Amino acid sequence: MNETNQTQGPLRSEARIVHGALHTLRQDLFVDAFALRPLPPLDDAKLSRGAPWLPGRARRWARWLPHSVVAFLAFIVFLESSAFGYGDNAVRQVLGVVLALLLAVPPVLVLFRPVGAFWLSLMAFSVEAVGFRFLLPYLSVWGSGFVVHLAVMTLVVLRTRPRLAVEMWVVTFGLGAVLSVLVGGGALGDMPPVAFFTGVVLVSAAAIRAWREERQQVVETRSVTAEERSRRTLLEERALIARELHDVVAHHMSVIAIQAEAAPYRVADTPPELAKSFATIRENAVAALAELRRILGVVRSEDPDAFAERDPEAPQPTLASLDALLESVRGAGLTVEATVTGAVRPLPQGVELSAYRIVQEALSNALRHSPGAEARVEVSYVLGGIGLRIVNGAPSRLAKPSPGAGHGLLGMRERVQMLGGEMTADATEDGGFEVAAFLPAAITKGGGAA
Repeated sequence: MNETNQTQGPLRSEARIVHGALHTLRQDLFVDAFALRPLPPLDDAKLSRGAPWLPGRARRWARWLPHSVVAFLAFIVFLESSAFGYGDNAVRQVLGVVLALLLAVPPVLVLFRPVGAFWLSLMAFSVEAVGFRFLLPYLSVWGSGFVVHLAVMTLVVLRTRPRLAVEMWVVTFGLGAVLSVLVGGGALGDMPPVAFFTGVVLVSAAAIRAWREERQQVVETRSVTAEERSRRTLLEERALIARELHDVVAHHMSVIAIQAEAAPYRVADTPPELAKSFATIRENAVAALAELRRILGVVRSEDPDAFAERDPEAPQPTLASLDALLESVRGAGLTVEATVTGAVRPLPQGVELSAYRIVQEALSNALRHSPGAEARVEVSYVLGGIGLRIVNGAPSRLAKPSPGAGHGLLGMRERVQMLGGEMTADATEDGGFEVAAFLPAAITKGGGAA
């Protein structure tokens, strides 16, 4: 009994393997065999990178190059097959034209219905092997029809999936063995070397297809990873901006609460309605301040080291601290000079903070990506806001690779967009880099910034 069970176990495993192989064969070659799967034109971006010397109109036509090549080969197959010379008999000539059409259509059909093209090509191969064998006994089963069929199978593998190479090889040479026995008088003839050569060709095509799929998957993975990294960096920058602006907003809310509490004592005989209004203002300001602190606590809890380098209670920097920033950068090895134009005036704390951070990040990028270069900072107080321009020259020595390249620019753009300003960042003609930004600030009637 045990021996019987031990014998049936491997048999069941082999049966499952055979059943799985037949199921895969059915799914690949029979289910929706003639489904429409059109070959898209070449990607315009890839074509531009591969052949930048092509003019625009020629590049548009070049996108259809694979389709044109296959159509041209099908036309050559038709001409060669129809002019092959099946004798002077009119019936043979008509049959030659019919066979030429059967051989020429499958290569073109591969562009639209690849699996269906395989079956049509297999039929053309069988028709030539059987029908014309009786008309022209000197023809081999593995003649011109099989050459075209091999080309079709190669195109199908390149268009679909690698495993179809094995499946089409099995079907083709299973049928080929039957045709050789029936038509060739019971001898396989040239089938073994032809089968080996065909296997080499199809395996090579499958390897190319597998390599292309792997390469495409790597590119897609890298794109998704880069997108996720960019999104994560964007969220981190926004959280950082929110933490910094909390101090600014909290300061204003505290001032509102204090002034609302003190206002009733500055006026003698304050009306009850006015005192109640001031009390309501103070309560709302205190509630808003508490809510701000609660939200900031959530943000800070996700990044406990965000304030490790400075005191969390320290005031946020402004443009008044610009000289200290420049001295710190000079101490790090960057030669930098600053120019301030226009009438210096106090700006809103959010604008001051963003302007300081933009200058700080631009100088950090200069230190990181342009070692040995000189930098210049221009601060312009203009009507309606403040203009910033930070430019550095070309590096005098090789810069070390930086995994965070581009993230600083992302943070600067976020700050500028938050304030409704404008910003440009691009390389200069001499190999350096320039960051220019404008931060709007409303002007009060007294002439200062609101």
